[in-house]
Amino acid sequence: MTPRERFHDVLHFRRPADRLPMVEWAPWWDQTTARWEEEGLPAGMDLETSQRFFGLDPLLVVSAGARSATCPGPSSHGGAIITDEASYEAILPHLYTEAIIEGALRAAREIKAKHDRGEVAIRLWLDGFFWFPRTLLGIEPHFFAFHDQPDLMRRINSDLADFNLRVIEALFPVLVPDMVGFAEDMSYNHGPMLSRTAFETFLMPYYRRVIPRIKEYGVRVLIDSDGDISKMIPWMLDAGIEGVYPLERQAGVDILRIRCEYPEFLMMGGYDKMVMWKGEPAMRAEFERILPVMRSGGYIPSVDHQTPPEVSLDEYRGYLNLFEAYCRKAAMSD
Repeated sequence: MTPRERFHDVLHFRRPADRLPMVEWAPWWDQTTARWEEEGLPAGMDLETSQRFFGLDPLLVVSAGARSATCPGPSSHGGAIITDEASYEAILPHLYTEAIIEGALRAAREIKAKHDRGEVAIRLWLDGFFWFPRTLLGIEPHFFAFHDQPDLMRRINSDLADFNLRVIEALFPVLVPDMVGFAEDMSYNHGPMLSRTAFETFLMPYYRRVIPRIKEYGVRVLIDSDGDISKMIPWMLDAGIEGVYPLERQAGVDILRIRCEYPEFLMMGGYDKMVMWKGEPAMRAEFERILPVMRSGGYIPSVDHQTPPEVSLDEYRGYLNLFEAYCRKAAMSD
């Protein structure tokens, strides 16, 4: 089977004929690759080349974030770019631009032939309606803005919804991705960072504008949110979101419980990265833990965020050997 066929089968709750897809859904940390290059990894590989080097199924990204490269940045990590409506209007020439869409189209055209042949799966990256206002307002002011600047929050997300629809209308006739992942990061290790009321007021109307258009093409819709998203799953389903990743185990996410409570909910990630430097028995035990979910369909196993730099190159190769064995085991008849 091709990587794309495996990816599609799992996202549609079909069992691949040979094995489940083997993906690392995000690029490795730069500290991780720096360590591995010291340990013998060839230097300078791009994402696709490195995935193929490790025997993974290439999962590539077409990005269409709403902030252009010319947009001013914050003065510090998590700081503000805008403070009010006037400063938002001042940076509008750097947001939602045609150049962003043209860049996504160029990227799509470059990989279209490989995608058509099934050699790669494609994830379209779009900014979500929690994530994007936070990048503009800054982490702390964003929380206050739900109460203090509701009209600005709605305006930003309405503009973002319009832009995401423009991306879809331009891109999908050229290349239909295999999934859309909305960047959100709206949970932490104790659960959601906003209430259900805030979600329904400030996020859901805009998801409901964008997601139906995506689904007209038969594309599955997931969100990328770190932390414990368990309590948010009913909210996501009401908004039309079909799945989530990366399902961080150290935040308390239990993918077995999610599968039992939401049997049709899509998941990607879930493998506890914190065991990857603890030896083969610990890595095997973690695969045994997630094996029932691997067999259930609708779940693409992967590290529950990027592989950390504590993992040596030899340890990662050991992980990959187990990964392939369990992906084949999960595809076998029970």
